[in-house]
Amino acid sequence: MPLIEEPRRMNPLLRLGVAISERVTGRRMLPARLLSWYPKAAIGAGVLESLVAHHEPSTRLLKLVRVTASITANCAFCVDMNSFAHDRAGLTDEELAALNGDVSAVASFTEAERLAIEYARRISSTPLLFPAELMTQLRTSFTERELVILATTAAQVNYWARVIQSLGIPPAGFTEACRVSLDQ
Repeated sequence: MPLIEEPRRMNPLLRLGVAISERVTGRRMLPARLLSWYPKAAIGAGVLESLVAHHEPSTRLLKLVRVTASITANCAFCVDMNSFAHDRAGLTDEELAALNGDVSAVASFTEAERLAIEYARRISSTPLLFPAELMTQLRTSFTERELVILATTAAQVNYWARVIQSLGIPPAGFTEACRVSLDQ
């Protein structure tokens, strides 16, 4: 049960934004509805969401970063939403499950993917610690643009994880049963 009820009435512009997000996702988007209590936050979050990367550096890599950040931030809603359609992004069930544990146990991850997963874990952990060796490996494996995309993608998931968890928003049912357990 969420911490607060959604507003009975909503600004018409926000109502349109919520309707669009619900049409795109095919789910009732309680986060958007609750943010409408404070229109500036709702509009800012909408702008942030509209600027999210989808295909660069690759759909698969972004899915790995999103799910990893969701698991690390321990956000059930985020894991549910971000693991949805993982197979369309080229991830297997085995790879998805490995994101909650030892990714080195799965041979199908490339070295660049392993680095991106580690980067997302560190971006999503407190305290933020980035060993020099990791930073050197990241610079070697990714362009400056790709590093910004990876960092902002993980940071965006963390923003949503904090908002969603602090408002007590449950998973929206993107996956019938959340395939990645947060308890491991």
